[in-house]
Amino acid sequence: MTKVRAWVSAFRLRTLPLALSTIIMGGFLAQFYGMFKWSVFLLAIITTLFLQVLSNLANDYGDTVNGADHKGRQGPQRMVQSGLISQKSMRRAIAICASLALVSGILLIYFSFSQAASISGLVFFLLGVASIVAALKYTMGKNPYGYQGHGDLFVLLFFGLVGVGGSFYLHGQMLHWDVLYPALAVGFLSTGVLNLNNMRDRQSDKEAGKNTLVVKKGIVWAKRYHYLLVIGALLLSTVFVVTNGYQMSMFMFLLSTPLFIRHLWVVNKAAEADDFDPELKKLAISSLVYVLLFGTGLILT
Repeated sequence: MTKVRAWVSAFRLRTLPLALSTIIMGGFLAQFYGMFKWSVFLLAIITTLFLQVLSNLANDYGDTVNGADHKGRQGPQRMVQSGLISQKSMRRAIAICASLALVSGILLIYFSFSQAASISGLVFFLLGVASIVAALKYTMGKNPYGYQGHGDLFVLLFFGLVGVGGSFYLHGQMLHWDVLYPALAVGFLSTGVLNLNNMRDRQSDKEAGKNTLVVKKGIVWAKRYHYLLVIGALLLSTVFVVTNGYQMSMFMFLLSTPLFIRHLWVVNKAAEADDFDPELKKLAISSLVYVLLFGTGLILT
């Protein structure tokens, strides 16, 4: 494998549709409430992509240093563990990506708040810093929270409430509480992708002392939890529609239901790591399809 291919693999491009889903959902909701701004949307997209790549690089490095990525691990090859990328090079890439995410985030706040200082701007700056720290601390450093089973909570928070709700607020500095329903829906689906990852890696994680919820609770519990996350996302979306006029076009997101039914059927039958791995990309893409259909339904109202 060439160096270029190794870095592309480390970026884990298949995770990017999920990251984009949060900002796209926030943008659709902002358009629905009449306060969409292109500058905010584009800068939020750029910032989120930097954060997602940062998280992926940090995960590659942290899992190698902490032992979760080892020769007996099943799943996609990790670049640091395999020696294709040195630890020093990965640390440098992580620092660069974190810096780019910080600069992009500052520009996002600058344009969102009409280039004027405000308490809200400071709050979002702190949220941005927290997002960077969360991306790093998932598997890096002493006592990474991903090794204690707290990853699901952080994904729900940053991919759902902060990612969707926060980006929505940046468009018009207004907060509609019913936005929490689609924000949580995206958070649920994002957590589902993490849960798939943890179901795939449950054996190697257990051997390495990475105590994810799957390791703690077992595969049967993890599958039931997964069904709850996916079905819960669709139910939360339905609640949003019902509380906002019940127009039929707003139910367009239900066209994505067959994708999720197929996915849950595969997960129900899955037993080996290779059974779970393809579903990560498929659930991420299905989530993006769901968001695009949801947003199209809002625009057509």
